[in-house]
Amino acid sequence: MSKKPKVFVGVSGGVDSSVALALLKKQGFDVTGVFLKVWHPDFLPCDWREERRSAMRVCATLEVPFLTLDCEKEYKSEVVDYMIREYSGGRVPNPDVFCNKYVKFGVFLKKAVEMGADFVATGHYARNIKNKNGSFELWEAKDKNKDQSYFLHTLNQEQLSHTIFPIGEMTKPEVRKMAEKFDLPTATKKDSQGLCFIGKVDMKDFLSHYIEIKKGDVLNTKGEIVGSHDGAMFYTIGQRHGFTVAKKSSDDPRFFVVSKDLENNTITIADKEKDLSEVFSVKKLDISGMHFVGGEVLKFPIKTSVRIRYRQEKIGCVLDKSAAGYTVSFQKPQNAIAEGQFAVFYNGEVCLGGGIIEKTSYL
Repeated sequence: MSKKPKVFVGVSGGVDSSVALALLKKQGFDVTGVFLKVWHPDFLPCDWREERRSAMRVCATLEVPFLTLDCEKEYKSEVVDYMIREYSGGRVPNPDVFCNKYVKFGVFLKKAVEMGADFVATGHYARNIKNKNGSFELWEAKDKNKDQSYFLHTLNQEQLSHTIFPIGEMTKPEVRKMAEKFDLPTATKKDSQGLCFIGKVDMKDFLSHYIEIKKGDVLNTKGEIVGSHDGAMFYTIGQRHGFTVAKKSSDDPRFFVVSKDLENNTITIADKEKDLSEVFSVKKLDISGMHFVGGEVLKFPIKTSVRIRYRQEKIGCVLDKSAAGYTVSFQKPQNAIAEGQFAVFYNGEVCLGGGIIEKTSYL
């Protein structure tokens, strides 16, 4: 019998990666569990050791080898420093995208291949499908509520040729049942939330260790001062909390941020019902750093769909080239679009790729 390929499986200590490891072992692959150790701030509770122990217990249960890979340098420079830099400039980054690009499918994949692995595998909810032309396509997961293709849109053909997503065809409840079937110690463990690897953390508290808190005014759409905030750079377009509105009665609507001015350290808030024209007003985006999963083989302009934030419904749009990069035009005006976030494009369930939102044009 031919020997099954060697697969390094990223095990985080959670149920998804645990089931991914168990499934590959059951299928006969030569698997090794690998825990990725990343940089962790000294002012937050240190729980990576417990996560590592959890991953070790899973590997011990399945009787597979276990390794720890040090990714501290790459995580700090490519994910954390990028995040701080973007927030300092008034933009809203997405660290999960860069974590996948530079850590999980960057240093991890590189080291795995150097150590003799044929593939890496993760517990991502996504599908890697080889088409009839021999190219790899990144598809949404079967479980649309858990789909993570948005965070994986920077993957290229070389990376996908060495990548397996074992749970992409499964729903979360199915993953839980499979974990119980394999008698995994993570079967009932709650899902991790928050910043990639670091976990659930208040972003303003985290950033305040690197960016000075500077009180400022909250404005309404008429330019009137209606409250206060802790620093314009900390807020995301569409955010509904973290600022104070004076003289707010119990029957007042929930306001959310529609714009921010770093120079004057102000944020502007609106009520979705009363200030409709201020809220649904973005008709065009400029995109930089555009990456296509299958390479740029498309003919522009193209009608496609886009997500302008994670877990958002896909929106119909036209993607076209411009002198500076690419532009996205909406037939129906959109709201709560943050510069620095990613616009990720789809053809049905297939993720075409994406880029960084640089500029929004208003009606």
